[in-house]
Amino acid sequence: MRNTTVVMEEGIDLLLRNLGVLETELFISTLLKEPFDYTEWQKKQYADVDLHTFNMRAVAFDKNNPAVFA
Repeated sequence: MRNTTVVMEEGIDLLLRNLGVLETELFISTLLKEPFDYTEWQKKQYADVDLHTFNMRAVAFDKNNPAVFA
């Protein structure tokens, strides 16, 4: 299992590569300013999605974004 520092570094790297510097800064500053509950956000995000559709989307995502374990 990787330590917190490694996970944070990889997370920032992913944000920078996908969002760029300014949007990464916006994302981080928003998380720091706003109370944010990821679990509640997920519940709201998928409230109208039935289990079958959710599963199909997850399988498609996994197929298009295979996990790489080093």
